[in-house]
Amino acid sequence: MNMGKDNHTITFSLKNAKDDEMKRTLNTIYAALMEKGYDPLNQLVGYLLTEDPTYITSHNGARTLIRKLDRDELLHRLLKSYLDIN
Repeated sequence: MNMGKDNHTITFSLKNAKDDEMKRTLNTIYAALMEKGYDPLNQLVGYLLTEDPTYITSHNGARTLIRKLDRDELLHRLLKSYLDIN
């Protein structure tokens, strides 16, 4: 019995979910840095180069959020995205 629904299997990718989570987290951090008057890109680059969380404001929990991201994994995903590698 079809009951009006497609018989297609929906796939779930943990990789895509992780990418989406990282993207949301970075957007939240970016917004917090903007709200506090910082240049978000400079601050994020400083953090990525040094892993020093003081580059990130504690406003809206941004510093706590950045610490939840694995910096190496984030850099890996950023480079893959920039180079358009699957």
